[in-house]
Amino acid sequence: MYAIYFAYSIFFLGETSFQKVGIAMLRPVQVGFENYRLLFTDPVFAQSIINNLVFAAISIVAALSIAFFIAVALSTGVRGRKWFYLLFLLPALMPVSLVATIFGSMLQERFGILNETLRSIGLGALAQSWLTTPALAYTAVALIFCYLIGLPIMYYTADLSALPTSALEAALLDGAGTWRIMGSIIYPMMRGTHITVILALLLGSFRALEVVLFSTGGGPGTTTEIVGTYLYGYVNSTGKTIGYASAASIVVLIIALGISLVQMYLTRTRKADL
Repeated sequence: MYAIYFAYSIFFLGETSFQKVGIAMLRPVQVGFENYRLLFTDPVFAQSIINNLVFAAISIVAALSIAFFIAVALSTGVRGRKWFYLLFLLPALMPVSLVATIFGSMLQERFGILNETLRSIGLGALAQSWLTTPALAYTAVALIFCYLIGLPIMYYTADLSALPTSALEAALLDGAGTWRIMGSIIYPMMRGTHITVILALLLGSFRALEVVLFSTGGGPGTTTEIVGTYLYGYVNSTGKTIGYASAASIVVLIIALGISLVQMYLTRTRKADL
């Protein structure tokens, strides 16, 4: 039943992407590739794709560095590791809309906790319009993406527990230090996890509507616009037809499908190597 529903949805999107379909229109009008032409000549759509990739790249860098080191630290049996693990994993378990709303409230210009704290300690000159200044708003959204590293930590923690100990024991006998073991032995041995994390975050960035919608709303202007907010707000507010929205959805679907196929191929290759 689910397969039939999914197949029908794809067929509907594909069909309407070649039509001019509006709520007030009685019958759809065939327009060929006109919707796609308008889509690819729209600078805002191009910017939303670029923003998606940039935010994905930022979250990937954070995951491959910060999340990895946190996972290694938590795997060493540090005291209170369960509480630290919960602390880092909790944001990933919370609704993304809630996390983004909290960040947005904290960064409000007038009553946000960040600016209020700066004013209370005599640093009011440093208070900024965090969500209405383009560069600062872009940074704020990037920080939210970095904050949601709970799942990469979980991936790394699970894979660390399955690593063979022989190589680590040999390195210790040779007198290798902690940083050398982490950088030269553990990190390369987790190549499969790195690939999984990269592709999962890249694919997840195209489903990150709530991150931007509940923090900056894509603003100021279209500075932090991503594909999700483009489809949600920009298309509807400018009077474009349903066919135009379907064309945009098809393009995003093709990108997501390509990423998924790469992930499946690399996963299969990894299993074959094992």
